[in-house]
Amino acid sequence: MRKKFMGILPVMCAMVLTACAPQESVPETTIEEETTQEEPVEEASAVSTLTGLPVSEAVSNQRPLAVMLNNIEEGCPQSGTEDAAVIYEVPVEGRITRLMGIFEDYENVEKIGSIRSSRDYFVYFALEFDALYAHFGQATPYVGDLLNSDRVDNISGAVSGIDKPANHSFYRSPDRKAPHNVYIDKEGLMKDIEKFGYRTEHDDSYIEKFTFAKNGTDSMYASKKDASILYPGGESTDAANGFSRVQARFEYNPEDKLYYRYQYGDKHIDEVTGNQLAVTNVIFQYCHGEVRDDKDYLAFGCHGDNGYKAQVFTGGKMIEGTWNRIYDNSPALYLDQDGNPIQLNPGKTWICIIWDEYGSDVVIE
Repeated sequence: MRKKFMGILPVMCAMVLTACAPQESVPETTIEEETTQEEPVEEASAVSTLTGLPVSEAVSNQRPLAVMLNNIEEGCPQSGTEDAAVIYEVPVEGRITRLMGIFEDYENVEKIGSIRSSRDYFVYFALEFDALYAHFGQATPYVGDLLNSDRVDNISGAVSGIDKPANHSFYRSPDRKAPHNVYIDKEGLMKDIEKFGYRTEHDDSYIEKFTFAKNGTDSMYASKKDASILYPGGESTDAANGFSRVQARFEYNPEDKLYYRYQYGDKHIDEVTGNQLAVTNVIFQYCHGEVRDDKDYLAFGCHGDNGYKAQVFTGGKMIEGTWNRIYDNSPALYLDQDGNPIQLNPGKTWICIIWDEYGSDVVIE
């Protein structure tokens, strides 16, 4: 049984008509026999812990896959981002952002990539979901020991610094130049998961991160401040907070109650579908950040109970509160100013990790 923190929280049977010899009579065929019979689809019998939406029991129990995604302009658009249940966006060196998608039913996603390298703070965010963690490359001095430890079920390309590479999980696409052309090989991924003996279902220690409203949050947060345009890095394009140079923003559409994503001066789209990315919830989670070295590698505080700020956007409203997280394998929880869990509308969520020291750059309209 899953825990909530502190009480919160066949085969395709196609009828093939063959030609019969002239002397043989052709039997009559009923309409039922002519109809192609499809595989029975597993009905939704559970609720997703990542979206609050109906899913099958198998999907609900399956550990998700966390994937590092390129977000440099030359590597965009990405593939599979529309299928991610949760997306993390965090500053990296060079003062741009990198994405990490949390994929639920990842075996059925057409294409995921391009894949980029790991930073330790992304690993800690992935652990909140009990996720398998896929990447290609890493900042070895700061994350190598963690990736090679038994604390992480790691899916890594065969690169220097990795003790146990996943030799089947990735491929390079010929339509892009390296290093922006690495993608997940789904069949190879499953081979590597089996080879490493990784657990594929949640165990009893899994704690759900989000609290979803059963009947929507419109009435619950009606008195909260309206928030229709969100700039996690402000409106400037040259600030050093990570989001600014990406020109990241979200615009709320009251008709479908979704926040539409923009970056690099245009719509942020999924390459496979061509659709603009849109999510039901956006969260700004403020974390202490530091510069580690002269290469501008960064560090972010991923744990704490010091009342760091959180702003949750759902249904066109902003709910202000705090976040806290105690252990590696427990999630950061979002609480309102009265200490109650902030309820999300069921759907996808985008989490922006705001460098607290640049928090004053954020613009909300």
